[in-house]
Amino acid sequence: MTRQKISGFIFLIISLLLNVNQGLAQVQNNQQSEQPQRGIQYVRPVKQTDENFKLFEGMAVSVDVVGAVMYKLANYGQLEGQLRINLKEKYFPVAELGLGHSDHKDEETNLRFKTDSPYMRLGCDINFNKDKRSKNRIYGGMRFGFTSCKFDLQGDDQTDPVWGTVVPLDYKDKSTTVSWLELVFGLEAKIYKTFHIGWSARYKMRLSQKTPDIGAAWYVPGFGKNDTHNFGATFNLIFDI
Repeated sequence: MTRQKISGFIFLIISLLLNVNQGLAQVQNNQQSEQPQRGIQYVRPVKQTDENFKLFEGMAVSVDVVGAVMYKLANYGQLEGQLRINLKEKYFPVAELGLGHSDHKDEETNLRFKTDSPYMRLGCDINFNKDKRSKNRIYGGMRFGFTSCKFDLQGDDQTDPVWGTVVPLDYKDKSTTVSWLELVFGLEAKIYKTFHIGWSARYKMRLSQKTPDIGAAWYVPGFGKNDTHNFGATFNLIFDI
């Protein structure tokens, strides 16, 4: 049995218990019945609406596991945390902050790209799950992402074709700024009390990019490999506060 069905079953039992007295009173006052009515009178629970929840239902913090694993094992990744506000258990304004990392060497060109730079995303999610009291969520949303980062680019020494002099290919602290938009779809499950886990899939579209004289960055913190669009995913450990 799924957690959502269990929550619905528990809610049904509580509703029945709360309405026992009302059901018994209806049995006693029913003058048209020839025999006393047996059993409990079931009254359908009030339909959930946004008015059943407070405007401010709390906040949550989370960390992304996928980005952290890539940070340690791959040639790029990020350490990312999220702060989220719960409004009426339906709207969730979100701020995501992270540190993007890359140390990549191209085997064909022998160029090495390195960066460790911060990024941020701001946006909002909407919970589409009708059973909002279960704390299990199906959501969609958007993010605006931005980074102003610096990167290093190193490679083999270059020989001037005219003068024959050797010029080292070693650039430090080249600056670039990139902004993008993300479309987000996700699932979230309550595990125990204030602890949740969540998954999200993201489609990213680059909005703007300031490119230095040596060319665009190979990796953009928070966005991924540099391109006009990109895909991403997160697996979050979430704690209500």
